[in-house]
Amino acid sequence: MSATPAEPGSPVGPIRRLLIANRGEIACRIIRTCRTMGIEAVAVYSQGDADARHVRLADQSVGLDGVTAGQTYLDIPAIIAAAHTSEADAIHPGYGFLSERADAATAFADAGLTWVGPPAQAIAAMGDKISAKQLMAEAGVPVLPSVTDPDTAAEVGYPLIVKAAAGGGGKGMRIVTSPEALADAVEAARREAASAFGDDRVFLERFIERPRHIEVQVFADGRGATVHLGERECSIQRRHQKVIEEAPSPAVDPETRERLGHAAVAAARAVDYVGAGTVEFVASQPTAEGGPEFFFLEMNTRLQVEHPVTELAWARSDGVPLDLVRLQLEVAEGRPLPFGQDDLRLAGHAVEARLYAEDPATGFLPVTGPVELLEPANGPGTRWDTGVETGDEIGPHFDPMIAKVIAHGSSRADALRLLGRELSQTRLHGLRTNRDALIGMLAHEEMVAGTLDTGFIDRLDPAVLDPEPSADAQRLHLIGATLAGRARRSAQRRVQESIPTGWRNNPTAGTAVAFEGSAGSTVTVSYRPEGDELIVDVSRTAAGADEPGHGPRVRVSDVRVDGDAVSLTLDGRQWTLRVSELPDGHDVSYGDESRRWAVDSPLGSATLMQLPRFPSAAAEVAPGDLDAPMPGTVLRVAVAEGHEVEEGDLVMVLEAMKMEHRVTAPHAGTVESLLVSEGAQVAGGDTLARIL
Repeated sequence: MSATPAEPGSPVGPIRRLLIANRGEIACRIIRTCRTMGIEAVAVYSQGDADARHVRLADQSVGLDGVTAGQTYLDIPAIIAAAHTSEADAIHPGYGFLSERADAATAFADAGLTWVGPPAQAIAAMGDKISAKQLMAEAGVPVLPSVTDPDTAAEVGYPLIVKAAAGGGGKGMRIVTSPEALADAVEAARREAASAFGDDRVFLERFIERPRHIEVQVFADGRGATVHLGERECSIQRRHQKVIEEAPSPAVDPETRERLGHAAVAAARAVDYVGAGTVEFVASQPTAEGGPEFFFLEMNTRLQVEHPVTELAWARSDGVPLDLVRLQLEVAEGRPLPFGQDDLRLAGHAVEARLYAEDPATGFLPVTGPVELLEPANGPGTRWDTGVETGDEIGPHFDPMIAKVIAHGSSRADALRLLGRELSQTRLHGLRTNRDALIGMLAHEEMVAGTLDTGFIDRLDPAVLDPEPSADAQRLHLIGATLAGRARRSAQRRVQESIPTGWRNNPTAGTAVAFEGSAGSTVTVSYRPEGDELIVDVSRTAAGADEPGHGPRVRVSDVRVDGDAVSLTLDGRQWTLRVSELPDGHDVSYGDESRRWAVDSPLGSATLMQLPRFPSAAAEVAPGDLDAPMPGTVLRVAVAEGHEVEEGDLVMVLEAMKMEHRVTAPHAGTVESLLVSEGAQVAGGDTLARIL
């Protein structure tokens, strides 16, 4: 371990053992580069992360006992103690958590550890968004007008945006369109900022209509060299958090790219920056004269989640692949940058999608639970950065991202197609995700045309974000699961093995398999052999109905089941599906005979619950129950028992993953009972109140 503090950019020598003060895909990404450099990687983990993928991949790991799960990776003394225990000589904070805290950089350096990041003074200068804007204006970087006193909001004008002074990532941000809405927005932003950053200061800034979010990657080596690696388009956002990013931006022409790069480099030099940083700009739509106008938003003093698109879209003249984590480590060791600005060039186009455990149908609320099956397609031109594997759990304490999926092509159109295909061919089951929403966004006409802005997702038709499977897809998937079960039963037979499965001495009789349908319905797949074919009938019985609704009978032939591959010919078209049996239902109990199938085909995917012949009685939800849409903390209760509410009235505010979520009345009525109080921890599905 180093005996004296190591300043970024100083010649400290090779890093031998690196402690990664982060988790998930971030830590896994850093571990991958450590292996290429011969550096030992040390993971730290909370109690709930003891078997996480980043812990499994690391050379060694240290548990942070006695620290609550949500705060583990923010506990500076605990992380320093872990560094001493593991005899690490350097610390990488990842991107997020401690990476933008000046006190962390100082504490680690004082502990004799090499800090893989910028100097503490640079973090402090850019960490306060108010003073950072003043500093940028002095450096000649374009900035938007802003004020810190809500009483002077008229100087900015409407619409405006309320932003946290001490943070970013969409936390503590509110768009305000009128003076009447300002006070509530400021109050909510302050609460959220205090929770996320420990600092409730906010400021008000002019809001650009149909803005684009464009950022520039910069790198400085502490020896006088500062370069930019082009821009990234990050306009596709929900709740001010990025969902799809790409490099380069389709709105930026070469002249604008040069001006953006010059401004970003000036911003970095203004604070004597060292290492990787990201200068973020808000931009207008392209003007008639050329590229968009742009204004400084903030500088993130770290590597960004979306850095892979830069690594793939830019190339070095010496042919060495770009690895921004490697560059971070080399700069921390005191080495100079191995290239200058003229040694970099664009090399195609890259697009990244963040695959989240969240439900687009509920406004992208986070979802928790097990990832029961994850098999990336790993198609050409694609890359996965993930901290999750089959069997891992998405918990309530951290960001619910499953993976970053990146595609690189020679053109933007190629990259969009490759990424859409990669997502559609990946097998992912066990919990709700935004996978189908991402596929729909990537194919949307505005996305294809590149006419983007930060309101893109808000304008989309719900059918794009949460598409209903087609009737053909539902039928194909049900038949595929039925045939997989038929083959499984046949393989498990120990008597009369020569008789075909489903054979009856009564030729009119068939075999029926029931599945759970939507809205309480039951779907039954009945089949009977006829020569070399199966005659299949798919019927649906609505909840409470006596008679099923029958679809057209179809002929299925050429059935082959090999492992989880099911091939069949239906309506003259040959299909190959992947069908795997999942563990029994983790949220509904149907008895020992129930089966759950993960089905994937060219028409989409489905998780199907096969019902037993004699299901147990299902628990009923009490009328009027208002359940928690996600796990979290009750931040505010807005009503009292006996209170009259209208549909859509605010009942409670939950805090989950550092974001506030409004829980509203599903219908008009009276609050009969409140079952939780402010400060209570709730699980997804817990009953919060009863409205009758």
